[in-house]
Amino acid sequence: MASETLCTSLKGKKICGKNKVHNEIHSRECQNCSYESHGKFPSQSVNGSTNLSESFHKGSDHNHGSLIAKSNQLHLPSETPMHRPISEVRTVTNTSEKACLNEEHDYCDAYCSGHLQQCMKHEKNSTLEELYLQEEYDEDEDDSDWEPVSPFLIRKWFCTNCTMPNFDDVCHCEVCGEDRECELLRLGPSVPLVQQESKLAINSGGSNSHQDLSSKSRTAIGFDERMLLHSEVEMKSHPHPERPDRLKAIASDLAAAGIFPGQCYAIPAREITKEELLQVHTLDHIEAVQHTCHMLASYFTSDTYANKHSACAARLAAGLCADLACTILSGGSKNGFALVRPPGHHAGVSQAMGFCLHNNAAVAALAAQRAGAKKILIVDWDVHHGNGTQEIFDDNKSVLYISLHRHENGRFYPGTGAVDEVGSMDGEGFSVNIPWNCGGVGDNDYIFAFQHVVIPIALQFAPDITIVSAGFDAARGDPLGCCDVTPAGYAQMTHMLSSLSQGKLLVILEGGYNLRSISSSATAVVKVLLGENPSNQIDNIPSKAGLQTILQVMQIQIKYWPILKPNFMMLQSQWSTVTSTIRDQIKRRQHPLGPVWWKWRSKKFIYKHLYGQPYPSRHLSFRGLG
Repeated sequence: MASETLCTSLKGKKICGKNKVHNEIHSRECQNCSYESHGKFPSQSVNGSTNLSESFHKGSDHNHGSLIAKSNQLHLPSETPMHRPISEVRTVTNTSEKACLNEEHDYCDAYCSGHLQQCMKHEKNSTLEELYLQEEYDEDEDDSDWEPVSPFLIRKWFCTNCTMPNFDDVCHCEVCGEDRECELLRLGPSVPLVQQESKLAINSGGSNSHQDLSSKSRTAIGFDERMLLHSEVEMKSHPHPERPDRLKAIASDLAAAGIFPGQCYAIPAREITKEELLQVHTLDHIEAVQHTCHMLASYFTSDTYANKHSACAARLAAGLCADLACTILSGGSKNGFALVRPPGHHAGVSQAMGFCLHNNAAVAALAAQRAGAKKILIVDWDVHHGNGTQEIFDDNKSVLYISLHRHENGRFYPGTGAVDEVGSMDGEGFSVNIPWNCGGVGDNDYIFAFQHVVIPIALQFAPDITIVSAGFDAARGDPLGCCDVTPAGYAQMTHMLSSLSQGKLLVILEGGYNLRSISSSATAVVKVLLGENPSNQIDNIPSKAGLQTILQVMQIQIKYWPILKPNFMMLQSQWSTVTSTIRDQIKRRQHPLGPVWWKWRSKKFIYKHLYGQPYPSRHLSFRGLG
């Protein structure tokens, strides 16, 4: 019987010599004596059962010989009922036709039929060691028998409500719970009717029609459908959260509630002029935004996009806010809501960032000053600090800026708005930052801050008009803010602010990226502007972290606003136990204890060996341990 050798790797077949094998040796179990035989592949017998193929044979030129084999652990094909890896080099001699190599059971008469296929002869006088020493062979780089694996495609869909990605096998968004077939934007024919209302105001005689309509409704709405053309052109792996659907969702909800069109009226839209913008932004910034109208797509920052319609949309948003402020201040309307985009409170004197191109609130404030306002209050409840607005009015004592935002000691975007940022020069004390140091802040903390900080300071300031940078990304379910303010909370805050400046209140849309949250929250705010009282009374007991932040703010601002002193003394005595507990918790977090052996006398010795430097003479903080 002619003998053959086993060599399953194509590259190994080319370089291996006779009578030697250099690939994995498969193991099989004899069906008769259960002894493990090696170098066999399954073959089908006549009756369909799986037999064992013939054992290693000797070289083609001789009837006797030896075979040296080195094996690695290898799994057999799925047809193999049982296999075990071989971890040693064995010498195998083919002594008979019997395929079983059981040395202890030579009498095993199980005959294993079949032949090895695609085997090649090896060169003479070639050893396994020589094979590994050959320069052209590298087992790690042997990819001759590699077959490409079919790409594993992960299918996903993006939630219409919050833009978060979800796997294809789920029917509801795992972030906000929205149904995959979301019909949020199909609530009503909002956009066309809104535009018709605006055109009606223009055709009726401009500002004179405002006086007529204000007798029916004292709330003005600023909207223009051209702002929907501002969108991200470049297709990315994730939809941009600041998208036209935000305005569509709010307009649809207002239309479904019969508020607008209906109880509110629209002011005519106009683009802000270059001269008006120059009071807020630098010429270079204005021209940079304007230049985007000549480009299909562009970016100011990685997250602040623009297309050829963005400059027009930004000018429309700023123009609507300026005209609403003037209309409210002149008595043409009691209050107003600016349904505008792109947002504005991150846009500074000379830069666009954070989805913002022009600072709408700042433009409105300066327009109000030109219309006769002496003092303007800007309250910013967007979850992100309005760094642009604070920068613009940092040294201006005629504009008081109060911001409630998530801060986390500067780790939350944009990182500004610390409690000790109070303004500069003449504007010192006219920037009030209430920075939350954690997520999940809800109605209780916001209402508590309004009662003890925002409203008292605003009463002492006595503004002529109040402007709200109303971002709804602190709302429950927002994918960016991750806080817990409800529509009832926003309604309550709006109701409290409406008691200031004789009710002259302008609410300007900023952020907010959960369509259901932003639409329900905006609708709740507009209902309050129409005179509806908040239905739900909110408990004002703050969280421990929220209370700590509010006390820190009061302690810093009390020198500028003495009206805070009675409340501060009362809160200190009332919440002394809680505040001391908070201080202890913060201290423990900042200075965690080391391991128990750190208290041993060998502290300096252990420190030197652990860190490779002498033990410092000052008190050591063990932040690096654990």
